[in-house]
Amino acid sequence: MILESIVIVSFALLLDFLVGDPKTKYHPTAWIGKLIALLVPFAKNSSAKRELIGGVLIVGIVITIVCMLLVGLDIGISLLTIDIVSLIVSVALGSILLKTTIAIRGMQKHALAVVDAVEKEDLDLARNHLSMIVKRDTKNLDKNHILSAVLESVSENTVDGITGPLFYYAIFGLPGAFVYRAVNTIDSMIGYKTTLFKNVGWFGAKCDTILNYIPSRLTGLVMILGALILGYNWKESFYIMKRDSTKLESPNAGYPMAALAGALGTKLEKMNYYTIGNGSIEYTKSHIISAIRLMKVSSILFCGIVTIPIITCLSFLGWWIHA
Repeated sequence: MILESIVIVSFALLLDFLVGDPKTKYHPTAWIGKLIALLVPFAKNSSAKRELIGGVLIVGIVITIVCMLLVGLDIGISLLTIDIVSLIVSVALGSILLKTTIAIRGMQKHALAVVDAVEKEDLDLARNHLSMIVKRDTKNLDKNHILSAVLESVSENTVDGITGPLFYYAIFGLPGAFVYRAVNTIDSMIGYKTTLFKNVGWFGAKCDTILNYIPSRLTGLVMILGALILGYNWKESFYIMKRDSTKLESPNAGYPMAALAGALGTKLEKMNYYTIGNGSIEYTKSHIISAIRLMKVSSILFCGIVTIPIITCLSFLGWWIHA
């Protein structure tokens, strides 16, 4: 039902804004992470070819288990004999489950923890908090590069933790959102070009790149609109996204990062790798607050102008997930 899907999306966003994430041990992403960690040792091998095959199997097994659980849950709900009860249970569980693929409040919590540590001039604590939300080595980062990394993480999380799941929910329902989250988790855990993971994590990283291709570009455009609504520099946001979005090795991450850098009039820099934007690399807490606001507004806008219209169109076309 079209209305049911729209209500689930709306409640999921509201839940995240109001409540945030459950404790880690109850979070589906944590369970997915434990499953990945369990499978990785079996994929490790002295043969690069076997490791590549093992990486493919990790993605396949994780996705299969996630989808089977969701299909089983859906079948269980459908067995409820009273329609109104079935509908209420479906909306409630659907909202809670979709919410677990979204991380707006969680990102805000982590970002502000880094900023608070910086304001207390405890850079070691700030680097420790930062290491929880970025892949890079944080040990030697100075104050401004710590805050630059926070801004980058907020922009990337707008895709990974919000618009990506919403985009795939719109097309494939809860299985779509959870498959996206599972692949994203695989990439964050083993998608590194290190000796340890370059073969095992290759397939997961490629899947993540493919899945993020459309959401990242749509998110960049939505962030420009968000900048306009918030009174930020939307023209610079558009210009910087056009100019700098391809500077990164990642074909996707540059779009939301460049849009955010332009909107805030800042420069994002990863030393010896890239520089995005025309502004200064001198940051204050207000830059982080502004970035979080842009993330939140962009989330709502994406839901309104991308997710719900896709659900509506596919429902009218008879797409089985939302029909």
